[in-house]
Amino acid sequence: MDLLSFITTLLISIFLGVSAGQQQYFRVQPHDVKVQEGGEAMLECEVANLVGQVQWTKDGFALGFSSVIPGFPRYSVIGDRRHGVYNLRISNASLEDDAEYQCQVGPAKLNKAIRANARLNVTSPPSSVEILDHRHNSKIEIKENQEFHLECRVRNAKPAAKIVWYRGNVEINIPNREDQTIEIPGKNNNKRITRYDTHSRISLKPTAEDDYAEYTCEARHEALSPDIPMRATVQLSVLYPPGLPYIEGYTEGETIKRGQTVELVCRSRGGNPPAQLIWYKNGEQIRMAYRTAGRVSENVYTFTADASDNKARYKCEASNIMSKSPLKAEIDMTVLFSPSHVTISGPTEARVGDPVPLTCTTANSNPPAEIKWMVAGRQVRNATSRTVVSPEGGWITTSNITAVVEPNRRSLVVICHGLNMQLTENVVSTHTINVLYPPSQPFIHGYVQGTHVTAGEVQKISCTSSGGNPLATLTWYKNDKKIHSPVKTTDKSVTAEITILTNVTDNEARYRCEAANSATEIPLFETITMSVYYPPEHVRIRQEPAELRPNEEATLICDASSSNPPAKLSWWREGIPVQGVQNTSKPGLHGGTVSSIEIKVNVTEDMNGIQYACQAQNEALQRSTHDSITLQVLYKPIFDKNNENSVTGIENEPLMISLKADGNPESIAYTWTKDGLPITQSSNSNGMERIISDGPILNITRLSKHDAGTYNCEALNSQGSSMATVNITVQYPATIIQTSGAVIVNPKEDATLSCTVDSNPLADDTITWKREDFPDFDARTSVMYDKNGTSYLRISQVTKEDLGHFQCIANNGVGNSTMKEVMLIVKHKPEMDEQPALLKFASDAGDTAKMVCRSRASPLARYSWARNGNSISANTTGKYYTTYRQVDELTSESVLYISHVTSADYGIYECVAKNDLGFSVVSPRLEVTSAPDTPTLLIVLNSTHDTVTLGWTPGFDGGWKPSYRIRYRQVNDDGYKYEDVVPSNATTYTVKGLSVDTQYIFSIMASNKLGSSNYMPDLLSAKTSNKIPPSYSSPSLDERNLKNFPGFLIIVGTIVGTLLILMNVLLIGCCLHRRRAKKHRPSSEQNNQTSKSATIEMYAPSSYNDTMTGETLSSVSEKSETYSNEGSNNEYVDDSRSKQAPNSYIIEQPPPVDYPPAKSSYVSAPTPTPPADGSYYNVSDRYLSYPPPLDFQNPPPVPAHPHLAHTVTPATPPLPSNGSLLRHQRHVPPPDVLHNTSQNAQILQAQTLAQKRELTSFGNGYGVNEQEGHLV
Repeated sequence: MDLLSFITTLLISIFLGVSAGQQQYFRVQPHDVKVQEGGEAMLECEVANLVGQVQWTKDGFALGFSSVIPGFPRYSVIGDRRHGVYNLRISNASLEDDAEYQCQVGPAKLNKAIRANARLNVTSPPSSVEILDHRHNSKIEIKENQEFHLECRVRNAKPAAKIVWYRGNVEINIPNREDQTIEIPGKNNNKRITRYDTHSRISLKPTAEDDYAEYTCEARHEALSPDIPMRATVQLSVLYPPGLPYIEGYTEGETIKRGQTVELVCRSRGGNPPAQLIWYKNGEQIRMAYRTAGRVSENVYTFTADASDNKARYKCEASNIMSKSPLKAEIDMTVLFSPSHVTISGPTEARVGDPVPLTCTTANSNPPAEIKWMVAGRQVRNATSRTVVSPEGGWITTSNITAVVEPNRRSLVVICHGLNMQLTENVVSTHTINVLYPPSQPFIHGYVQGTHVTAGEVQKISCTSSGGNPLATLTWYKNDKKIHSPVKTTDKSVTAEITILTNVTDNEARYRCEAANSATEIPLFETITMSVYYPPEHVRIRQEPAELRPNEEATLICDASSSNPPAKLSWWREGIPVQGVQNTSKPGLHGGTVSSIEIKVNVTEDMNGIQYACQAQNEALQRSTHDSITLQVLYKPIFDKNNENSVTGIENEPLMISLKADGNPESIAYTWTKDGLPITQSSNSNGMERIISDGPILNITRLSKHDAGTYNCEALNSQGSSMATVNITVQYPATIIQTSGAVIVNPKEDATLSCTVDSNPLADDTITWKREDFPDFDARTSVMYDKNGTSYLRISQVTKEDLGHFQCIANNGVGNSTMKEVMLIVKHKPEMDEQPALLKFASDAGDTAKMVCRSRASPLARYSWARNGNSISANTTGKYYTTYRQVDELTSESVLYISHVTSADYGIYECVAKNDLGFSVVSPRLEVTSAPDTPTLLIVLNSTHDTVTLGWTPGFDGGWKPSYRIRYRQVNDDGYKYEDVVPSNATTYTVKGLSVDTQYIFSIMASNKLGSSNYMPDLLSAKTSNKIPPSYSSPSLDERNLKNFPGFLIIVGTIVGTLLILMNVLLIGCCLHRRRAKKHRPSSEQNNQTSKSATIEMYAPSSYNDTMTGETLSSVSEKSETYSNEGSNNEYVDDSRSKQAPNSYIIEQPPPVDYPPAKSSYVSAPTPTPPADGSYYNVSDRYLSYPPPLDFQNPPPVPAHPHLAHTVTPATPPLPSNGSLLRHQRHVPPPDVLHNTSQNAQILQAQTLAQKRELTSFGNGYGVNEQEGHLV
């Protein structure tokens, strides 16, 4: 033991000595590291002879000894402790990591602590560089020598970036550059995350050399790659004036000929913007369009030289916005041209021996033109000429000569030549001088002076003159007024003819013909005077005095205009000649005579409108002229004696009365009054008045009984007024204004009912009494009348059966009859209302139940409630309380409310209604809420050509608001259609969109939130009308369209139909083959298929032998009927009604509870009578048979609407309440074979029902439940 202790002590001493000799130290000491933001930094720390624990600190904050540093997810210590490696890795470095880090090694086992520092510098490149106020690569427009500044900003760098400026690609050093570094503190003024913005501002004074120069600002930073510099660039556009323009295309002194094309080009180099070049000609602007290419502008002016271009100064001006004044270049152009024409001026006529001065003038020419004369074919050599400068350019030459007219010539021809000797061009002009001779004396022919011409005839007169040079000019004059005349000329004479449509102005008119030419100083002439017969142009009648009034004398004076010979005047009254007085005549116009005649008239009212005519006749011409005057006698209005004094109208009908009055003036103002009050005129009406007047017309748009009375109409004109009266009687329908109300009597007493009417006319037979269900009405009643319009009906010995309404009918032949019911109440004991909705009520547990008890009694009943023989004390506790309400004179009801219903509250209650004559009891039942009962008493209310309106009595609603669905189909159709009743609680509904003249069968069911009732039996049928309104258009094709159906479509349809039949035959044959194959399968295979749902197939039987065979299946047409559930409630959808059988017939599948899984099908078989027990399927004992038939020997009658009796079919045989029938058209027999195959397949036949009107697949007289599957 002592030896062991010694050895241990020795080993420890050796170990401590060794350790003391090897201290821990940094093998790799941490050093400063620089990293870019977002990069990864590695701070190395390796310790040799490691004994103590190692950790890192950040600015004195210890990061811990774990390799994963809490709170610093980007920090981690990686390495190997065994080798003393403790490197600190910082991922995704940020500016917050910029700090002083220290690797610390703790002391242990005689080793002292050691530590070493390292600085981590995190750099961040600048985020952007921009030249302030200018986008990158933008253009800066600046004027030449104008100083401006560029400022560059580099943002968010650490450390601060440097800015370098470039012009183009050359770095520039600008002495007046201003640089500034701005410190951008971080969040919470954290110095670590401080960034820096660098600004640099330079000043420039650009010249033209700087145009298009690019200035670039580049950011330099240690974190940026030198290969991808960060720059911002702008381009300068220095505005400076353009260079001097110059002209190409013409050289000063060059000669151009007229008609030569000249192209002048003006160019200017330099300038920003490029120079605008404008051409001027002689100071006037001629072209502004120019084009530019770079800094060169060009304006090309192309033209064809003419005389105006000679010595013209062309100037080109260059300018831009920097020009103080336009720069210009000029040329003067020289153009050679000959005169375009020469002109000879001078007389064109002369006598023999006369000297004729002539002048020849050239158009402008360059150089001046020379003139040569030729007179009568001989050149004139002593002609003088002179030259002047033309304002259009060039010179104008003028030459004068004098020619003498030689005898024996009719004309002298003079020619002038204009020659440009330098261009060798010659122009010529000719001048002819006519030699003058006087004509002969003219003579007139075509009219013999002294003959008479009738006005309106056409008279032609000619004038002829011979000889003379030139030939004479003939002119016609009428009374010294020149008139136009056509002229006919021959070689030696000329004739002028005038055509005169003679009129009154031609009588004694002087016609003169003058002949003259250049040789006559005084014209030669001939004159005639014409005589014309004409009737008076018009007749005028004057009336004295101007206004005629009765009992005055008037004078009518007739004046006839001028006539030749004088006219004969006469008077006519209404076509009858009358004698006139004082027939006078005097000279008139145009040599005629004016005549006058008078007549005296005694004026009366009857003469208003009488016509007097005056006739003026020219006996020589047998022509006459007329005028007439209609006498306007002024008198006050007079009403027509035939106006009605009394008018009868009908109430609510329009009435129009016209009281026409005659007067002169005819402008008559009418005023209508009644009882001294004026009636509104149509001009002042606002459109709302019933009674308005429109002149003589009184218009009552809708008569009222109060409109009866006397109306006065006053007619007024300027001569006075008159008055007329009319009396209006209004007939109006009889209206019942009062009845005796409900009359209450005891049995065996007499009762008296009264009815008072307001009527016009009123007769003894205006009021009648009626009651349909009252036997011996005439024997037991008597009627009395009084003059006040009251009728009394007396009923003797009334009984309870007489209780009801008697109809008082008022009809006086005007309008419709009116009717009011008068209630006769016979006192009797209460009678309970036992309709289905009042025998059952429903409520859920915890709710408040409501039970209604209603009765009819006189006097009204009092009510009490009981349960299980115990009277219910209502309104005393919170459990029961009742309310009472009177419905009408006989009906009242009591409502029992049961609060907080529990299971003990369900059951039968008793309601007792009693009065002085007895009592009645009803036992309503309170149940749990459930599905509603089927409605009752479905009837047809109305039908049209395409609609049927139904009404029904609701059944028990199950305690919830019910809604209804109507099911209908055509009698000969198989499929139903459904419509949901809207609103849901309605008891009448109109089914629309039906076919015209078609029989339909209707049924109805009810539903609420808890379920649905069964449909009513299909007992109700109705037929739509065959009378189609004119506005109705049938959607089907008419017979004519069918006849026009293209034949080739019929052929195509036939082919397609044949192919479909063949495909059906093949398909059915395949199915029969598979069916036969299934019969030979083992029974075990059939047992495995018992889980499949039953499937019913229906085929139409053969029309030959009432059987179905494979051969006849191809001729069977398949039918389908769809039902749209759009717009209906989902809870009403019966999925079993929408499934389709394989042959697309609509069937209703039986629910699984009634039909256990089995495989079912139908095959053909003979049709013996079905068994009496109603078992239509032969199945094994594990199948459920149909329930026993329901007893419907006496089905409830369906009342028919009295107006639709012709549309309701007779009652059908007894049917089950669910209305599950199979319907077919009469000519299509129903399925005669129903076969259900089970494990022991057997065939049962159903009776053929082809001759039945209503057919069912379940047999004759046997019922079936709605829940069971049935064929539709």
